[in-house]
Amino acid sequence: MSKDSAPKKKSKKKSEPIHDMVPIFLMGKKYDVPATLTIQKAFEYAGYQLVRGCGCRGGICGACGTVYRFPDSYRIEVGLACQTVVEPNMYIAQIPFFPANRAEYKLEELEPTGSTMTALYPEIYKCVGCGTCTRSCPMDIDVMEYISRAIRGDIAGAAELSFDCVMCGLCAARCPAEEAQYNIAILARRLYGRYIAPGAGHLKGAVENIKKKKFESGLKKLKKMSVDKLKEVYNARETEPQFGPEDWEPENKDYLVTK
Repeated sequence: MSKDSAPKKKSKKKSEPIHDMVPIFLMGKKYDVPATLTIQKAFEYAGYQLVRGCGCRGGICGACGTVYRFPDSYRIEVGLACQTVVEPNMYIAQIPFFPANRAEYKLEELEPTGSTMTALYPEIYKCVGCGTCTRSCPMDIDVMEYISRAIRGDIAGAAELSFDCVMCGLCAARCPAEEAQYNIAILARRLYGRYIAPGAGHLKGAVENIKKKKFESGLKKLKKMSVDKLKEVYNARETEPQFGPEDWEPENKDYLVTK
């Protein structure tokens, strides 16, 4: 049999892994997981069923605060499990809701001043300016700066800088002064919203229309409909276009009060 006519041997190709695998440690136990996964997905890949601390899975709710470290480093790292991608030899532990001081108050009895902030959270003066809170924030908020503004009585500034806070508590977990920065921030935003932010004119007009019972006829009409009819009306409703003009109004104005 000639070389050309000899049966060709089928080449055996080694099956290539879909992902590179990396070793990580979850609650002290080693697992090999795909290198592309977030910590949250790595937990599930390893067989854990997440029943808490998973929330929105998109970096919004702040429920998945996580601490981790690497074998050759003294540093404790923090992050949100839904955002942080695994790295080789991570030692990972999820933390529960972090217990922190939350002052009790009646918002309508407060004044939007620095004295209010320091009276309710006197530990704010213990800030040593180390910046650990800022470095721990997964939302890249300048936490130390908004605490500084709260001390100075700049309620509007503290509210603006802390606006993206997701209340994960990682700043409080790392703070050597034992402050609850996120609770201080939400007080600043509440004071700003009640006393400093300009009122919404359209909201005031809507409240007046409710008091004048301008929606009564439309509500009575809806209340007389059967459940099936309500579903039909809801599904057939005219919705605002995604890129419509700012002064857009529906053609059917039966349920719309513009004045």
